[in-house]
Amino acid sequence: MFGLRGKKRDSTIEVNLLELVPSRTVDFELRESNLVTILAPRFKNGIFKKLFQPRLKKPFLKVDLDEIGSEVWLLCDGKRNIREIGERLKEKFAERIEPCYERLSIFFKQLENARFIEFVNLKECLKASSTESGADNEME
Repeated sequence: MFGLRGKKRDSTIEVNLLELVPSRTVDFELRESNLVTILAPRFKNGIFKKLFQPRLKKPFLKVDLDEIGSEVWLLCDGKRNIREIGERLKEKFAERIEPCYERLSIFFKQLENARFIEFVNLKECLKASSTESGADNEME
């Protein structure tokens, strides 16, 4: 499940993936042909970062994205939700991106697990999902 790192996952609350708004949390470089290289810091802990990072030749791990991954990354601006990102990808890549939303789901899980993105509206989506499931239970 998205956004529940370090929290109890016993109670299942379903969040509509398409409504989540991803935002980048790490820097990146643009390479040739508008391809993206994600720059992930080797250390995120303040103490390790101060002690070890200045001594490293390469303070960042570099993750190269392909054409579709780069396009997704550039669209993660903290304003567009995943539905809008998917629609833009379908316009640009047509059948090359299909099945679009399944691919996006997997890609965003990977980005979130690596802490390269966060969802700016996750709390609102969780709140909306829990109120909807509460309303569904009342109707039964």
